[in-house]
Amino acid sequence: MDFNQDTFARIVDSLHDGLYFVDRNRCITYWNKAAERITGYTSEEVLGRSCADNILTHVDADGNHLCTGVCPLAATIADGTARSSEIYLHHKDGHRIPISVRTSILTDTAGSVIGGIELFTDISNQAATRLRIRELEKMALIDKLTELPNRYYLEKELHNKFQEKKRLNFPLGILFIDIDHFKKFNDTYGHDVGDRVLACVAKTFTANSRPFDIYGRWGGEEFIGILHIATGDDMEHLADRLRMLVQNSYIMHEEKRLIVTVSIGATILRDDDTIESLIKRADGLLYESKQAGRNRYSFSP
Repeated sequence: MDFNQDTFARIVDSLHDGLYFVDRNRCITYWNKAAERITGYTSEEVLGRSCADNILTHVDADGNHLCTGVCPLAATIADGTARSSEIYLHHKDGHRIPISVRTSILTDTAGSVIGGIELFTDISNQAATRLRIRELEKMALIDKLTELPNRYYLEKELHNKFQEKKRLNFPLGILFIDIDHFKKFNDTYGHDVGDRVLACVAKTFTANSRPFDIYGRWGGEEFIGILHIATGDDMEHLADRLRMLVQNSYIMHEEKRLIVTVSIGATILRDDDTIESLIKRADGLLYESKQAGRNRYSFSP
């Protein structure tokens, strides 16, 4: 069956997954509608540019920058082997989104390699997050700037989790998160840019959360994560992954990348805890992270 160019374009633009083509120099030559939706970048903004040029700037789970290192698409173009992996792309708004990518070569009619193809799927929890936002907006429990639950909601949720702990012995972990040097950042770039950073950090949390975890804005540049998690190893892994993803997120301002980091206090609910003691311990661990140099987490069970 033969397809003309218009038919082909309609087919790929109807895909749920993001799709883009690059030439052998990894300059983008095609960008479908799903790629626009998932990344926030329009085709006009990316065509003719390198995918590493402040666009996707992929990182892996360890924070390694793939566009300047072991890029799956570059490796596929070089050896012709299709690859698949789970990595994190940079959204136009600044935050990191987890995606599943599949790469393959692009050839001409003679079979010569002329570039590569990447198909990527958004594997974040965004659908559940959007539903939660709509529900919270109806009850005035949302922080308008970050679209996260507000402190009033978090306090109610902590009360509910404590009751679940008593009845069902559900495990519970808390992350107390603070943006490093945020006042200095606001003073340097202004509150409008500071608001963009708050929203970017918040989206990094929600895009990489599990459906049963909740992240909210405690106040100012402080956030809290309420997690169904049982082991210290799991808590430490999650805390460090969030720290890494924020460090590798950025917004563009006057042609400059602006990056912030976070410090985190992580702990697990004890049998003799109250809400006050749990928050106080997490806050104390956050302070330890600040004192130790920031852009790190401190954990205590």
